Amino acid sequence: MNIVCSQKELSNKINIVQKAISSKTTMPILKGIYLEASNGKLKLIGNDLEMGIETHMDCEVTKEGKAVIDSRLFGEIIKKLPESFIEIELDDENNITISCEHSEFKLRAMDSMEYPQLPSVEENEYYEIEESVFKDMIKQTVFAISQDETKPLLMGELLEINDSKMSLVAIDGYRLAIKSGDIKNSIGNNKVVIPGKTLNEVNRILSLDDKVFKMALTSKHALFLVDDTKIITRLLEGEFLNYKQIIPSEYNLKVKVNTKSLLRSIERASLLAKEGKNNLVKFLIKDNVLVITSNSEIGNVHEEVNIELEGEDLEIAFNSRYLIEVLKIVESEEIVMEFSTNVSPCIIKNVEFDDYIYLLLPVRIN
Repeated sequence: MNIVCSQKELSNKINIVQKAISSKTTMPILKGIYLEASNGKLKLIGNDLEMGIETHMDCEVTKEGKAVIDSRLFGEIIKKLPESFIEIELDDENNITISCEHSEFKLRAMDSMEYPQLPSVEENEYYEIEESVFKDMIKQTVFAISQDETKPLLMGELLEINDSKMSLVAIDGYRLAIKSGDIKNSIGNNKVVIPGKTLNEVNRILSLDDKVFKMALTSKHALFLVDDTKIITRLLEGEFLNYKQIIPSEYNLKVKVNTKSLLRSIERASLLAKEGKNNLVKFLIKDNVLVITSNSEIGNVHEEVNIELEGEDLEIAFNSRYLIEVLKIVESEEIVMEFSTNVSPCIIKNVEFDDYIYLLLPVRIN
């Protein structure tokens, strides 16, 4: 193999595929990046057997070939080379030479024949959705997945497709987040659970514009195709919780409030809440005012936010972190909060849009 390519672009592509490389693997070959040069292109692959990322870039190919190079070392070398053109050469004894201006590195490559192939996914039938729409869907839900490794299914999100609507659903046992978006084509309903780690990596490579990207689903894998990069992930197996049963259909109390005003007040109250054991903030909802208090051993705080109130008065408490996380990502200037009792879930919705639901369980107070 002998190629010449741009340092800046190569460094960027290495950064993309490194997200699928685990330092904890017991297989040395999986600590490497797979390189394949042919037809004026360089293919790079990272693979941890749960998720694989493949991307391509233009390069000048003098001699075609394949190699696997230690990911960490290769990435560090390329990142620190001058922003110029790099020559990469693989000899017959599996030694790689990396040259750039006045620098030259010689590394031992791994046997490319030992590198596991990415699973094949039938790419004939793709769902198509705007990048910005799916990026929003991930951003407004992925923070609510479980971090508990004893509940692996909840460390992923339910991706549900009904006709022309796609939804992502995340649950961690204390809260639930659902965000929906329109897909461009309807090729059949589907329901799969995608690991949260994968969705975070898809989010990184998606743009904020209206370009359409493609997604294919099988019984075991999902494939995301964004420009010249594809991410293939193993799906999580099992029956996801029936989240629709959890969402209350009625409420006794409805509050409309400015999102930023509420966020700032809770952030200030949480400064003392963090000094306690459970990040607790209390709400007293009465007379078109939401009073937020927090008490700890070192002091207390009292905040008031103007609201529009429909229904009865209520006193209820929450973990402040779970409120702050959702208020930071809600895109609506105002939100609606629906309550039933002080031990029932609170529902948060956008005022301007009807495509987002956040459910939060309260903390019991004496």
